[in-house]
Amino acid sequence: METLLTYFETIPSLHRSLILVGGITFFWMLEGAVPLFQFNYKKWKHAWPNLFFTITTIVINFGLAFLLLRTSDWVTAHSFGIINWLPKLPLWLYVILGVLLLDFFGAYLAHYVEHKVKPLWMVHLVHHTDHKVDITTGNRHHPIESVIRFAFTLLGVFVVGAPIGIIMIYQSLSVVFTQLTHANIKMPRGLDKAISYVFVSPDMHKVHHHYLLPYTDSNYGNIFSIWDRLFGTYMELDRDKLTYGVDTFPDEITNSNIKDLLKQPFHKYRHPTTTDASEKVD
Repeated sequence: METLLTYFETIPSLHRSLILVGGITFFWMLEGAVPLFQFNYKKWKHAWPNLFFTITTIVINFGLAFLLLRTSDWVTAHSFGIINWLPKLPLWLYVILGVLLLDFFGAYLAHYVEHKVKPLWMVHLVHHTDHKVDITTGNRHHPIESVIRFAFTLLGVFVVGAPIGIIMIYQSLSVVFTQLTHANIKMPRGLDKAISYVFVSPDMHKVHHHYLLPYTDSNYGNIFSIWDRLFGTYMELDRDKLTYGVDTFPDEITNSNIKDLLKQPFHKYRHPTTTDASEKVD
């Protein structure tokens, strides 16, 4: 564990880029081999707006990264934050707890708030209006949302007291799980279910992309499923019943246009409607 932590403390930018690009490439090919849905689309045409927003997310995170480093240096120097206030822990437990808590602040809490605060929902809407969820959907975030998500991660670093090595482990895992859970792949149901007891699985997250409430407002987690189970936001829906998108923004052509997507947060507030009782899962 010490070797792993040391590596991530100084992980080269090239290696971080390889995680992102390599993951997209791997799951892109896997989608062709074991697709969950046989989408009738031109994959590159669908991918273009999503990759555009992936690039804007990278640029924003890179531009603000110095804030993470400075905050991490400060909490480490002052022994500030939850994991620094606990009795001395084995290194492996210290790292796991740090990643777990960063996942709460940087992913679950940020995601939950985006769904509950109207203006933030309109920003987050860009992510949900993809009608064909696949590997490229994972980083389809409006630039404003990229800043919001970064702010929650920064809050997490401060409250958790995370050193830079744990931050890099968390961000690397976050990239991998984002790719895994959005990829259009069919995992054996039993394996997917088993994974979902601890981690966010593909089927679990895709429930969140169903076009109607209450499913849209469920399964907010990114890496660990514990937060959804703990706070009562975990839901299940048979993957064969999934319909992607948001029912109040049904125009797939508009939802595939970069210019329209950039303007989407400034539309009049609209939220998905609730499903019929017959569709609800106990």
